[in-house]
Amino acid sequence: MNCSGLELAIPVAVRYQSPMKLFRTTLLCLSAFWIAAAAHAAGPESFKVSEFSFKRPAAWEWVEVASPMRKAQLKVTAPDAKEPGEVVFFFFGPQSGGTKANVDRWLGQFEEGRDKINAKIEEKTVGKAKVTYVSAEGTYKSGMPGAAPTPKPGFALLGAIVEGEEGSVFARLTGPAALTKGARADFEKMIESGLK
Repeated sequence: MNCSGLELAIPVAVRYQSPMKLFRTTLLCLSAFWIAAAAHAAGPESFKVSEFSFKRPAAWEWVEVASPMRKAQLKVTAPDAKEPGEVVFFFFGPQSGGTKANVDRWLGQFEEGRDKINAKIEEKTVGKAKVTYVSAEGTYKSGMPGAAPTPKPGFALLGAIVEGEEGSVFARLTGPAALTKGARADFEKMIESGLK
């Protein structure tokens, strides 16, 4: 069975195959594609960033990272959300800068001032690790560093900074505000799964 170029080959194949054989070949090719796509989307149940192993929420889709700066990436969807949310993990080693500097950088990614984005910072100790949770909502400036940002009104950010022996791990969920708020429990459970 050769599935490559199937859509181009079908008109020629009709002359040489019975309709039932052609149907079976097409069905097998589509099934193989769906299985491969499902396996790719499923991704690992857990993943390691620095010294921590985090357990991925089952409903969140694994995404292959496109940048060496990103250590893991997930996609979060909801039926009523206009677009998906994105979870990204970063690790830069011991030279990552302090927690406060990174919190300020995250909050500075909103167009509105800090007093208008409902910014909240919470420190927590889980196991031996200190975690700083950050949340905010407003017009998020999305984009890669150095590129012109795209304003995303009605977005929210939920971040976690995990201080480890090898340096801090940064995890950030951004997306439509309702989706991000609804994913908070799963996000925190994922973060804390790697610290116990």
